[in-house]
Amino acid sequence: MCAVMAFGACAMKSGDEPTIAPEGGGGAEGGYVDGDGGFGGGGSGGNEQAQAGKVTAGEWRDLDNWLFWSNLMTNEQADQNGTSYTSYSTYWGFFTNNRIAVRVLNASNEPQRDVAVQVKRGETILFEGRTDNRGETNLFIGLTQQQTSVDSTTLALVVDGEPLAQPVSITKWGEDPKWNICTASVAPTANIDIAFIVDATGSMSDEIDFLKADLTNIITTVGAKHATANIRTAALFYRDEGDDYLTRVSDFSEDLTVTTTFISKQEADGGGDYPEAVHTALAEGLQKLSWREDNSIRLTFMLLDAPPHHESSVISSLQTSIPLYAKAGIRIIPIAASGVDKPTEFFLRFAAMATDGTYVFITNDSGVGEDHIAATVGDYEIELLNELIVRLIDQYL
Repeated sequence: MCAVMAFGACAMKSGDEPTIAPEGGGGAEGGYVDGDGGFGGGGSGGNEQAQAGKVTAGEWRDLDNWLFWSNLMTNEQADQNGTSYTSYSTYWGFFTNNRIAVRVLNASNEPQRDVAVQVKRGETILFEGRTDNRGETNLFIGLTQQQTSVDSTTLALVVDGEPLAQPVSITKWGEDPKWNICTASVAPTANIDIAFIVDATGSMSDEIDFLKADLTNIITTVGAKHATANIRTAALFYRDEGDDYLTRVSDFSEDLTVTTTFISKQEADGGGDYPEAVHTALAEGLQKLSWREDNSIRLTFMLLDAPPHHESSVISSLQTSIPLYAKAGIRIIPIAASGVDKPTEFFLRFAAMATDGTYVFITNDSGVGEDHIAATVGDYEIELLNELIVRLIDQYL
């Protein structure tokens, strides 16, 4: 059973123009809360001080701020280099102009998590996703090959293996999300798979010790808060072609110390040029990590400071991997470190949107690391990174 409803999920008032943070370093106004309950900021960021709870960050979910995103994708606003935001879709080959927002509830109107949802044209599957803890998933027609005009009457939704006869509603840019409300019922789950994919090239050396401390703190905190859940963690560190290694992997384990020990032994080195083997990391995150296929929560936190190589074979690999993450219900949550530029920011936001994730960006407020560009987003809260990630994991649970 499926119905269509339109809701405004954007933080702005309908019709408002987005207020974009200035380009360049910095973040939102304010500071971070230090261990004494006061506000901190500045500092050398020297690695001798590396400990959890120092790095600051913000979070922005484009799917929940659709009108803001629509404005970026439909006008000629330009970044500090004179590049229009609209051009980043073509640059990376990801297009979000045909969104199908789906919400799956049971007969008691309770959200149903990890339900498989497909959109098909005839026998052809166009996109696949799995619902989150809110019972929501977002499917995109023409994600990797832009389609400016789509006939919704040719489309059908399949929810939990059941084809639906009701019409499909497509949300275009500039429209409040039109939710396709569907009915299914699945058993709740206590299975949680959390993976960390980390850039370990030399450019990460300014922050990696702090970030390793944060990752360890996140894992132990989540394990303690959700002691009755079946939590598994994994980590994949990557560099680039020609380095000492391309990827190092610690597969999923219920013993969380396996992951924290692996993380503690990793160092930043290699790289050389700006782009890194992001496409390999994403592909091996699917191939070498043993994600559970049964009813589970699946999250990938991707920590990096550089883009993929901008080559046709790499773009093709990314266009293959990211829809597979969506199909498997693995939310990509990028964490942008110092060095991320505007094209990289938008690639990361495309990856998050396509997999029902959210975008996290480290800010200058802590003084850790080199300069961080201001994200092109609306108002956001400055948080300690480790607390922000724990909050997001709690939300998805």
